[in-house]
Amino acid sequence: MSLKLDDVKGLGKKAENLKEAGIDSVEKLANSKVEDLVDIKGIGKTSAEKFIENAKELLGLDQPAKASTVETQDDALEKEKVADELKKVEEKKKRLMGKKVNKDDFVLVKITGKSQRGTIFRVSSEEDAKMAGIFDEEKAKQGYYTPEFVIVGKPGFLNEGLTEFLETMNYFEKKSVRIPPTKAFGKRDPKKIERIGISKFRKLNDGKNPEYGQEFVKKGTGQRGVVTNITQGRVIVDYNHPLAGQSIDYNLEVIDKIEDFNEKIEYFMTSKGIPKENVHDFQVNYNENDKSLEITIPKMFLFQNLTYVKFGLAMDLQTHMADEIEDVKFIEVYEKMPLPATPKESVMQKVEDFNKEQSEKQDNAEEKE
Repeated sequence: MSLKLDDVKGLGKKAENLKEAGIDSVEKLANSKVEDLVDIKGIGKTSAEKFIENAKELLGLDQPAKASTVETQDDALEKEKVADELKKVEEKKKRLMGKKVNKDDFVLVKITGKSQRGTIFRVSSEEDAKMAGIFDEEKAKQGYYTPEFVIVGKPGFLNEGLTEFLETMNYFEKKSVRIPPTKAFGKRDPKKIERIGISKFRKLNDGKNPEYGQEFVKKGTGQRGVVTNITQGRVIVDYNHPLAGQSIDYNLEVIDKIEDFNEKIEYFMTSKGIPKENVHDFQVNYNENDKSLEITIPKMFLFQNLTYVKFGLAMDLQTHMADEIEDVKFIEVYEKMPLPATPKESVMQKVEDFNKEQSEKQDNAEEKE
């Protein structure tokens, strides 16, 4: 059975990116260099190493016997590292267990949210999402089903009710709370319900007819609403939050305190939409003397529009880590591209190659004589 690029473990949709770059077989992937793959959109260093390793494994390429010893030593070191990390986690948990959550603590919170009508709309793990029947693979890739990164007492992370309630909790304590509409998603506002003529709606909807339940974004304002009714030649669009007017039940557990400087920065990066698997591709350097932070953008993100991501990240770091960070600098390195050979250089190269070939033929003829 012939092997296909799609057979490589963990490759998924990245297979198309590889094919576009000319790496269209398992063999080519196995023989690729990490730096070649990093230049391809959406692939970081860690992912590149994993893809090459999985391709080699699929082909059954054996390593030299000497290398197997090194691998065994590496495996032992890796196991030791993992055991050491687990030990630190347990020690940290023991240190925090039962202690009060304080204002300005950087924490991770597991949350399950249920509407007044009993619909679960928010969970902190893929397993819980599947059990609730709300799992969506695309949302999973975007990190929807993970614990929430929160700075205790600070607005902008949780709704007002949860922000207040979190300060009453202890680490690793599980609590339930009902948040009223005024501190959850607000009361329903009749002013946020709009009636639009069908012909006008079509113009605003790229010429398409309205459909019950469809999401609608109002051009110019960016307001997001839902078509709730179509009657007497008019389309009813509700711009209220779907959960507005409802009391919300939450189950919460504070599962970790983020204390490490670099780890805090990583969480801010993921909160701005940078994929978790690509965070370590960004090189971060901190200067304690002037409290400046330099972030080097990796090649794969150079041609993406990161204006709002960079601005939002800088604002978050300067606001929430103000004692440690003053200036945030983003570095983008564009390597010089090799220039194509000029006609003259091309001809001279051909002449040089021809002379070399003739010289080799002459040498071979003399050896035979």
